[in-house]
Amino acid sequence: MSDLINKKCVPCEGGVLPFDISQIHKYQKKVDGWDVVKNTKEIYFLEKNFKFKNFIKSQKFVNEVGKIAEIEGHHPDILFGWGYAKISITTHAIEGLSENDFILAAKIDKISNV
Repeated sequence: MSDLINKKCVPCEGGVLPFDISQIHKYQKKVDGWDVVKNTKEIYFLEKNFKFKNFIKSQKFVNEVGKIAEIEGHHPDILFGWGYAKISITTHAIEGLSENDFILAAKIDKISNV
């Protein structure tokens, strides 16, 4: 597990640049299995699909992600249903990725076996 798990997300109100692609690739190596994707507005996101045995396990995972998001003050987009969850993370205030996104991804990975 990377050093990111021990860091805390810091509030971002904008005014800083999002990571460039080289910074993204450097940090992507610190998280497990997260894809870097761009939306139609060319904004980078971290995205990962999780699989579970049933709806209850998916829901439990999503609830745990919600708790982490509240503690960190950094909230992902979550899509879930029977046996799956899809998490998308970006820093909306800067329209791109920051260290906060990778911190949140690392913390989500830690609980992905709930």
